[in-house]
Amino acid sequence: MGSSNLPFPVELYLGMALAYAVTIMSSYLYLAFLSVKELKAYLKRNSFENYEVLLSSEYAPFLSIIAPAYNEGLTIEENVKSLLSLNYNHYEVIVVNDGSKDNSIEILKATYDLAPIQLDKVGSIPTKTIKAVYQSQNPAFNKLIVVDKENGGKADALNVGINISKHPYVVCIDVDCILDKDALLKLVKPFMETNHKRVIATGGVVRIANQCIIKDGRLIEVNIPDKLMPRIQVLEYLRAFLLGRMAWERLDGLLLISGAFGAFDKEIVIACGGYNTKTVGEDMELVVRMRRYMHEKKLAYTVSYIPDPLCWTEAPESLDIFNKQRSRWMRGTIETLWEHRIMFMNPKYKLLGLVSVPYWTFFEFFAPLAEVIGILATLYFILVGMMNWHYFFLLMIFVYSFAILFSILTLFTEERTFHKYTKVDDFLKLLGAAFIEPFYFHPLSVFSAFKGYVDKIKGTHSWGEMTRKGFNKKL
Repeated sequence: MGSSNLPFPVELYLGMALAYAVTIMSSYLYLAFLSVKELKAYLKRNSFENYEVLLSSEYAPFLSIIAPAYNEGLTIEENVKSLLSLNYNHYEVIVVNDGSKDNSIEILKATYDLAPIQLDKVGSIPTKTIKAVYQSQNPAFNKLIVVDKENGGKADALNVGINISKHPYVVCIDVDCILDKDALLKLVKPFMETNHKRVIATGGVVRIANQCIIKDGRLIEVNIPDKLMPRIQVLEYLRAFLLGRMAWERLDGLLLISGAFGAFDKEIVIACGGYNTKTVGEDMELVVRMRRYMHEKKLAYTVSYIPDPLCWTEAPESLDIFNKQRSRWMRGTIETLWEHRIMFMNPKYKLLGLVSVPYWTFFEFFAPLAEVIGILATLYFILVGMMNWHYFFLLMIFVYSFAILFSILTLFTEERTFHKYTKVDDFLKLLGAAFIEPFYFHPLSVFSAFKGYVDKIKGTHSWGEMTRKGFNKKL
């Protein structure tokens, strides 16, 4: 059909599709602009920062690192070694074995010379039963405590760690992550800076460790994954963290600190009741609940964000594991937005209620559903011979071109800031991934997110097991 006089249903559909695309693209560009501006300011503020002074300071906050572990036998020795060798003085490491079915607890006992201990005091957050608590008898590992408990999920394991932690700030981390040696120094800095607002949480950038070289719990060499799936996730993570969350931090409207690595004011966490064990999006839900709590108590506060690459994690390489992960992310988003629906467009919560929550509702929750509806509408109009192909292809070229240009902007920002991918070949691999992503990775993401809708409707509550390949093969 080549006429410019489109049938009303097609005209309405294409008009709505264009309006939605332009709105979401405009928001991305605005957030990118704010992110770049904030990145420049951050790098300028911290260009001459001497973290050794913070390391030796008696005022450096005392931290409890909590690392839940479930069937992490392939990586747990290396990862715990990484946590114990961080460049920081005042901290303890609490590894919570959440009823693993593999040999995780045996590896920990043998490697770190663990012996049972009795705790003098345990917090009040309800959790599953603790089987035993161990502490390392080796002076080299005296910061390590290991808890063996009944399986209750990640949120329950984190609550156990919070209950037995001794220090006023808790750092929650996925045990499969590798941290930069100065990660804690950079993460706690916002808690120490003079500010009329109380910092209740701070998060850091998460990067992809697939194909990187890891030795003795340290990141030795950064490489781009050879496999396409994790390679595109490198690009995706760069976009999300560099050109997304930095802007929300500047607006003071950040709703999510990655569950892979974040620090929290324990007093506020406990006042809010700890992690919610009824959601699979416990990381986002806790941040939203803490912010809601502070608003309702009329307490001045902020949530901070560190753009430095502090944490490196293993991304899914198989479609099955990727599908489980993204489905879970969508279910977590749905549960959080529904749990705190009172905040939606509610001026009582200021920017959070009028901007942050609506943004997540329309562009994070609704976007995959809108795309699926759009695909079905397109197929229908094609089948009945009503599609205007000229207009349709112009719209597709417009969307595709924007996606490519935004990814190139992301790569340019990375090059001008942290420049972790130093090889020309790595840059070209990411550039090539940018051209492939809209045809390959994006449809998979939409399908996985849509599966999250379906799983939520069906009442699925499970996390889904995330099989790890481990880092040892990279040595």
